[in-house]
Amino acid sequence: MRILGIDYGDARVGTAITDELGITAQGLETIVNNGNDKSVLLRLDEIIKSYNVSTIIVGMPLNMDGTKTERAEKTEKFIHKLKCKYNKVKIEIIDERLTTVQAHKTMNELGIKQKNKRDIVDTISAVYILEIYINKNPLQNM
Repeated sequence: MRILGIDYGDARVGTAITDELGITAQGLETIVNNGNDKSVLLRLDEIIKSYNVSTIIVGMPLNMDGTKTERAEKTEKFIHKLKCKYNKVKIEIIDERLTTVQAHKTMNELGIKQKNKRDIVDTISAVYILEIYINKNPLQNM
């Protein structure tokens, strides 16, 4: 059973998956959203079945002071859709503050060209979201 990490956005949704032991997180893919959650949910169906996902971790975008952003409300609506659709899968929320900043820093350190960053930033952010969860719950993942 694996854990799926999601960085939800209006245009793109980054995904990451753990190894079978739940110890490490690897970037999976960026799903193009374009404001249509149906296409995202269809792709997530495939991912959940293919990887035998038992838990979904969704990053919640908060302001630095901990208050909700406008995007947090959209993310909450998406989480509600996930809970209705995947009622047998555990769904948890993780504070995702600064994960996008970390993703950009990582891409800069790796020398990734600016034109390629947009395509992978959400997937890298999903990896960070999943790593936060793994680090906070080390015994649950074994």
